[in-house]
Amino acid sequence: MFAFNFNNTIMHIFYGKAALIDFLESIKTTHSTIGFVPTMGALHQGHLALMQKSLLENENTVVSIFVNPTQFNNPEDLAKYPRTLEEDVKKLTALSPKIILYAPTVEDIYDGQPVSHSFDFDGLENQMEGKFRPGHFNGVGTIVKRLFEIVEPTNAYFGEKDFQQLQIVKKMVAKNNLNVNVVGCPIYRESNNLAMSSRNERLSIQERHEAAIIFQTLNIANEKFKKNSATSVSEWVQKSFEKNPIFTLEYFVIADEATLLPCVRKNKNKKYRAFIAVLVNNIRLIDTISLI
Repeated sequence: MFAFNFNNTIMHIFYGKAALIDFLESIKTTHSTIGFVPTMGALHQGHLALMQKSLLENENTVVSIFVNPTQFNNPEDLAKYPRTLEEDVKKLTALSPKIILYAPTVEDIYDGQPVSHSFDFDGLENQMEGKFRPGHFNGVGTIVKRLFEIVEPTNAYFGEKDFQQLQIVKKMVAKNNLNVNVVGCPIYRESNNLAMSSRNERLSIQERHEAAIIFQTLNIANEKFKKNSATSVSEWVQKSFEKNPIFTLEYFVIADEATLLPCVRKNKNKKYRAFIAVLVNNIRLIDTISLI
């Protein structure tokens, strides 16, 4: 354990799971709750909003910072993923010295064996991100389950930008009978409505400015879906990006929120959501909105 002193406040930082488990056991009471926010660092306001919600709703809040190798199918993406632990610690301490930080090594999490387990997510893993990132959700399931076993949270907070991931975590919790309440939280956006992401830090100033097109496209798609089929809306999105010199559309899908299966024919009893992934300079950006 390491106690970080910043502006005369103390935040507990743990680099090993054994010390963290012992500490959490020592502060546990009969009715105390633990909120948990798992992250890969490079913290932004979206992450901090999850933590603020946890701080409000729980006696104790644990934040993890761990760039999980098993969920990256692209070695370059893993190598270039921003790692800013010192700056992250300052942000956490400024937010609340009561936060408990777990910043483990790969060896501590995986005991020297950084491999994924195989999960059955009832097909949720085969859509969208799963099609373009083979093995990604097995890596997500592996690390989230492992972190839940270590922290034993009452409530765990995830942003809705990764809506497919949110649904998969909920499915993993249900299938493994884990006693964790998974809480989905609204997307935080930059001034141009680009969904906040650690990957945004890799964008140039121009790319970040131009990325406003992603949310603009989702909003127009929402309006078009009110009077048109999912197929025609998808075709419009595809043609729009074919004209764009900066961004390449990886996918655009209108899907059932519950099953994540693509919408073939609209059903008034179902809730639909639009999902998009684009590439700019080999940087993947994703976003999603609920369709009204």
